[in-house]
Amino acid sequence: MAYTIQYKKAQVLQALRYHFMKQSEIKTLMIVVNVYAIATGVLLFLKKIRPELFLLGSILWIILLLLFWFAMPALFYKKAALFQQDWNFSFTQAEANLYSNFGAAQWTWDELTHYFESPYFFHFYFGPKTFFLIPKENIPFEDQQVLRTLLKDK
Repeated sequence: MAYTIQYKKAQVLQALRYHFMKQSEIKTLMIVVNVYAIATGVLLFLKKIRPELFLLGSILWIILLLLFWFAMPALFYKKAALFQQDWNFSFTQAEANLYSNFGAAQWTWDELTHYFESPYFFHFYFGPKTFFLIPKENIPFEDQQVLRTLLKDK
């Protein structure tokens, strides 16, 4: 059975935030900046450092938040024309198909390296940075369960 999938900008931006925040480089960077902010906060409280170092950590944290939470998803959305199209998605036990006037794609479940779910999407990964978003909205709950079972088995 084919399902028509449509992308809503707000939902896609949220899914892209999930994608970017799950990247190991970004996670590591956020952890380092948070540890720096906590350490400088403690040292500032103990009057061991000047406030400028704490301010630097705070500014870095805000810049990273703005970059990874707002700027990168918006830029990615703007550049990826595929989110402006309506697609038809179908799947079987062996493969999945995606097609529209824009193009077509077909893959076997073995080609996926991993997947995860966000509130509105299935995120299919074919490599560390290559992924595709399938909205859950127009797929009935029973078929979503079948898809989850397929993905877990493969």
